Amino acid sequence: MHNFNVFTGEPRKFDPTFKGPIYNRGCTDILCCILFILALLGYFAVGILAWSQGDPRKVIYPTDSKGQFCGQVGSPLEKKPLLFYFNIMKCASPLVLLEFQCPTTQICVERCPDKFMTLLKALQNEEDREYYKQFCKEGVDMRKRAPEILKDGLCPSILTPSKNFTRRCLPALETLKGGVVVVGNETTFRDDYAGENINATDLLEASKKSNAVVEARAVAMRIFEDYTQSWHWILLGLVIAMLVSLIFILLLRCLAGVMVWVMIIMVIIVIGYGIFHCYMQYASLKGQAGSDVTIKDLGLQTDFSVYLQIQQTWLAFMIILCIVEAVIILLLIFLRKRLLIAIALIKEASKAIGHVMSSLFYPLLTFALLFLVIAYWAITAVFLSTSSEPVYKVFNTTECMYSRDTCKPETFNSSNVTTECPDAECLFAFYGGETLYHKYLILFQFYNLFLFFWCANFVTALGQVTLAGAFASYYWAFKKPDDIPAYPVFNSLGRALRYHTGSLAFGSLILAIVQVIRVILEYLDQKLKGAQNKCAKFLLSCLKCCFWCLEKCIKFLNRNAYIMVAIYGKNFCTSAKDAFFLLMRNIVRVAVLDKVTDFLLFLGKLLVVGIVGICSFFFFTGKIKIVEDAAPSLNYYWVPILTVVFGAYLIAHGFFSVYAMCVDTLFLCFLEDLERNDGTADRPYFMPERLLSILKKSNEGVKTVD
Repeated sequence: MHNFNVFTGEPRKFDPTFKGPIYNRGCTDILCCILFILALLGYFAVGILAWSQGDPRKVIYPTDSKGQFCGQVGSPLEKKPLLFYFNIMKCASPLVLLEFQCPTTQICVERCPDKFMTLLKALQNEEDREYYKQFCKEGVDMRKRAPEILKDGLCPSILTPSKNFTRRCLPALETLKGGVVVVGNETTFRDDYAGENINATDLLEASKKSNAVVEARAVAMRIFEDYTQSWHWILLGLVIAMLVSLIFILLLRCLAGVMVWVMIIMVIIVIGYGIFHCYMQYASLKGQAGSDVTIKDLGLQTDFSVYLQIQQTWLAFMIILCIVEAVIILLLIFLRKRLLIAIALIKEASKAIGHVMSSLFYPLLTFALLFLVIAYWAITAVFLSTSSEPVYKVFNTTECMYSRDTCKPETFNSSNVTTECPDAECLFAFYGGETLYHKYLILFQFYNLFLFFWCANFVTALGQVTLAGAFASYYWAFKKPDDIPAYPVFNSLGRALRYHTGSLAFGSLILAIVQVIRVILEYLDQKLKGAQNKCAKFLLSCLKCCFWCLEKCIKFLNRNAYIMVAIYGKNFCTSAKDAFFLLMRNIVRVAVLDKVTDFLLFLGKLLVVGIVGICSFFFFTGKIKIVEDAAPSLNYYWVPILTVVFGAYLIAHGFFSVYAMCVDTLFLCFLEDLERNDGTADRPYFMPERLLSILKKSNEGVKTVD
């Protein structure tokens, strides 16, 4: 018996003075509170330093060989938004992938060239000379002879038809039937100055190399364009998700039993429709040319709509939805008796929320605070990543001992490099730096990430303690609603900030440390993907699994610890210990009631997400005839759909978290009540008869609170 108490602790004793959340309490975990404040001050200092050093224009605008931004508003290059390469063939060099810059002169231009032309041909008449001049360096004298101009690197030797791709002029390449590559309807063209023929296929390879650096950015730019076209519809979808969640919560409060069954049936119907739609798409593609290509053969494509043109994609979606449907139905069958008990607990939670209606609007405060945390982290990360200085290096076409050495454009022409290497140029290479700030830049990024996790977890913890204190005030009110204190949510928030900032910071810190370790493990996993060491991969996978489980356990313990902090006002460790022992003493009830209720609330989130997701899918794909013309034209229609689905889940989670926190708080208070009281006249239960009947206790001769 003694050994068993080591794992469960001593049950609570009857205390006639205990009337719910203690008002006469003191500050807890003061050292952690001070540490958190100091960490926040350091976070603000890193932000100020990043904002003073960073330059987000490096992300927005392409950069020419002088480090100037093409198309920057208010600059001399405002009307020249496109980047033009003098010799795109130089981009075929592996150096491009190492230093993220083609070893050729790059200038900002107003438009890309649209026809073939060599410098020798352009100098023969005035019209071609003026056309060619716009693709040369500023101040070039087009009356000079071609060899002299090319020797000084003032103009490209040849122009090829090009098109704008992510603000860069790349050859307008096309592939005809049979795999023949053409540019401007030509398979080859001649460079008169070099005296050689250039194959369009070679040009394609050079273009691909230059494109490899900006491919990810190209996708990002297309996604950004989609957001600019659809942001107002996305906001409308999120507003609809908020209204659906709120209506569902209000209906759940009034008709808890009916709404739970409606929710279960609707989830099954929505997933069933998803299976039917996937099958219809799969069947419609049968027999079509190219639809039997596998996802593995297709590889990674930036145009994700291509995947929807093959049968295997819809087959995979259908299998996944069938598995989800089967799992949900099996769980409902095996938990059918537990569902009635969980519904009774949800009914009691609905009654509690009815008396504390302000709790339904608290998630809006949590959303606002999380938005500030995410915005600060994202802006600081962008400024930190763009706070490097332009680095210039020596580029040349012949052998030179100074090749790729760092140089300064201001003093380059007067240095001995130009004497020994006449064709060498000092061009912008990349952004970097060798100052003390740049050496510790990676540490600043790490600190930014760590504080992001800490602050985000703190905001979540603040919401949990606030709601727990409000619902505990409801439970421990002997005469409901007369004994419920005024403004329970506001009072609970005040107690949490005044007395327990340190405890919230302590719990958030533990969780943030585990989350950062998980990020590091993911980073190492990406680095080891190409490695052949199977043992290291296995060990890393085991560590990732262990820390994932650890994070889930800590979140569960923290949640219950915060409930005890809200009720008793003790420090984090003591509250965590008391909550753990209380749950261990009632482990069967925890498994039967609490988790089944969480499952039902999760189905509610799925229902909201499913309804909003299906509506957004039909709208953005133009399948609703009434509003077909209103649907925006997009590169990837899945961008707004996934955004709405993800946002709808967060919104539904925010509203349903109120119910989840109410259920968890009532459950812990219920367990405390069972230990403190016995239902006699001297020690009556605080729980209503409905909640008492969940455990099938006899109400005969037992005094309870109605």
